[in-house]
Amino acid sequence: MNFIEKIDQENQQRIVLCYEDFGKGQPIVFIHGWPSSHLMWEAQFDFFMEQGFRCVAYDRRGFGMSSRPSHGYSYDDLADDLNEIIQQLDLYDVILIGFSMGGGEVARYFTRYGSERISKAVLLGSVTPFMLKTEDNPEGLDQKVFDEMLEGVITDRPAFLEDFFNNFFGVNIVNKPVSKAMLEYQRSLALGASPNATKQCLKAFSETDFRQDLANIDVPTLIVHGDADKIIPEDVSANLTCTMVNENQFVLYPGAPHGFFLTHREKLNNDLLLFFNDSL
Repeated sequence: MNFIEKIDQENQQRIVLCYEDFGKGQPIVFIHGWPSSHLMWEAQFDFFMEQGFRCVAYDRRGFGMSSRPSHGYSYDDLADDLNEIIQQLDLYDVILIGFSMGGGEVARYFTRYGSERISKAVLLGSVTPFMLKTEDNPEGLDQKVFDEMLEGVITDRPAFLEDFFNNFFGVNIVNKPVSKAMLEYQRSLALGASPNATKQCLKAFSETDFRQDLANIDVPTLIVHGDADKIIPEDVSANLTCTMVNENQFVLYPGAPHGFFLTHREKLNNDLLLFFNDSL
């Protein structure tokens, strides 16, 4: 594991971000989902290192082995952390990949830092453009959905995560797209997160409006979503996101749950490679 340090001036705190950096070639920066860690990207890391890319993945503050501050979980803070990774590793021609909550960091990064260092962007099962139903966002989810999630995290986080990851991977009595061992492993990554960060990031991704951020993305962008996603339905996310990003390709995976980075990893890796090589 590697670590970088930064001083969060606005929140007056020292932040240490844990990251891994393997391979040589064009850099890909992977941004994990809620409430996991950078270790969720194992299947993509191995594949793209073999394809000649430099693979960088980090733990969001509050998750994995990164610092666990008591506050500072807005998307401005999180995009600043992403920028710190890119700046301190001196990365250029970067491909940004954000999964679920991580799609928000990708979008907000363009608003705060532009595209000077970025060549392409990928939004996988992303929380963009705006998860919460409001008067001007009628496609969003009712506040009650997020209130119940928060109550589950507060009342019995392990039990909540057990149900969450079953839905995450589309596991039920007849459908078991991942092994029991893999399900337990993915849940363990989430259990290792800071409970405080888990709650604050739930609030951040449910309430943050990324519509203007999407308009600021000015690089080729791939949007991928599963049509069986029970965590972030396509009608709330990808179907709208693709109308707001200027230069995009939208791929919908039939029968894919939220966690298609594992359940459909071969297809996803190949589609990503085609996009990176401008041949999707």
